[in-house]
Amino acid sequence: MTVKTHLYEKILEGERISPEEALRLFEEDLPTLGYLANEVRKRYHKDIATFVIDRNVNYSNVCVAGCKFCAFQRKVGSPEGYVLSKEEILEKVQELVNWGGTTLLMQGGLNPNLPLSYYEDLLRSIKERFPQVQIHSFSAPEIIYLAKIEKISVRDVLKRLKSAGLDSLPGGGAEILSWEVRSFLSPGKCSVEEWELIHKTAHELGMTSTATMMFGHVEKPRHIIEHLERIRSIQDKTGGFTAFIPWTFKKGNTQLDHLQEASSNYYLKVLAISRIYLDNFKNIQSSHVTQTMQIGVIGLHFGANDLGSVMIEENVISSTSYKVNVPKVEDMVEAIRSAGFIPAQRDTYYRIVRVF
Repeated sequence: MTVKTHLYEKILEGERISPEEALRLFEEDLPTLGYLANEVRKRYHKDIATFVIDRNVNYSNVCVAGCKFCAFQRKVGSPEGYVLSKEEILEKVQELVNWGGTTLLMQGGLNPNLPLSYYEDLLRSIKERFPQVQIHSFSAPEIIYLAKIEKISVRDVLKRLKSAGLDSLPGGGAEILSWEVRSFLSPGKCSVEEWELIHKTAHELGMTSTATMMFGHVEKPRHIIEHLERIRSIQDKTGGFTAFIPWTFKKGNTQLDHLQEASSNYYLKVLAISRIYLDNFKNIQSSHVTQTMQIGVIGLHFGANDLGSVMIEENVISSTSYKVNVPKVEDMVEAIRSAGFIPAQRDTYYRIVRVF
């Protein structure tokens, strides 16, 4: 039996593969990877493909991190900087509810002028008026930054936010969980270990979170596998991740505009390898936002079982030169159905709300 055949059999039989074996998968052809990843998907899911109706509210664009890939951030004192008022945010949440949405995603920059009390007051106000909305908000870098400016532990920050109404954490701010990449890409943001600490602590406190990866810039395949190994290891210990969501870097108004963007073929390859490697993750999301809906639904045949969200609002990727097409519910349903899957709306926790 060849090494390649043995690896295929391990994957198809549901055995865990090693980082070294995962690296070999980068040398495989795309149809083979698609077949293997789709077989893995079938172990977790029937032919239902899900999506969520949510709203991505960026409460502030003021940020001191200075990440090279970001076109959204504005420096402290910039005339283009903003902080949304509580009334503006509540109005946006009302629109989300009117749309039949279940999930509120709030993320902003590392803004030194916003204390922890700002977030607590905001969360309490949202929960008081909209108790049915699941608040899936604030990335690990935001939590770490709050702990530093308040001079308290991350556990205390998370406990206070949870008490105020925070339900779960998005995986944003991960980029690539490798010091070698982060030291160049986002040196002003939290470290690899700090990102891991936030999610482990959230899980210990009974909160769920998602894991993400933004790739297709300066990383190598070994960095991607390092990232996947780190989150697989956390999931082994806590079981607190609901899903893994990879997407690609988009250029335009960033410090990395000289780079060549990753191809759709490479995106699908990484998506498939992620599905194969993350044997303790039930849900893998395909990104129609960075890849177009056409590639997004192809991702459903490369291991993904979720097509992300019908977003009422998107500001971060739209800040680049890439045009984001936000689908309506009927567009999402039709796209999933056209790919041969049964469309279903889910909530933040990947529970089915309705099947179409």
